Amino acid sequence: MSRVRVLLYLRGDDSEPIERAYHRVSGTLAGTPGLLGNELLRSPHDPAELAVLSEWASLEEFDAWERGPDHRASTAPLRDHQDGTRAKPFAIYQVVSEHRADEFGES
Repeated sequence: MSRVRVLLYLRGDDSEPIERAYHRVSGTLAGTPGLLGNELLRSPHDPAELAVLSEWASLEEFDAWERGPDHRASTAPLRDHQDGTRAKPFAIYQVVSEHRADEFGES
């Protein structure tokens, strides 16, 4: 099983409501099986463009949560902020290869 990263694309001229919604959702999701963590990201080139990047232990655990009864209610605070300019407001990626900074030798 490989880890999975999920991107949820958000958009808003005022990021404060998005940040509040992100913190509400994150609090609700604390302790969710398989969820390793998440981050709220903002584009340095377009401050209205944000994304939530979540990391899951496996696709199976993400799918189980997504199909579960709490998924829609727990993520509802972010729904109004999804980026409607995109064909899909989210993307799912499986980690197929990885290099960490601590793996590189010193020069």
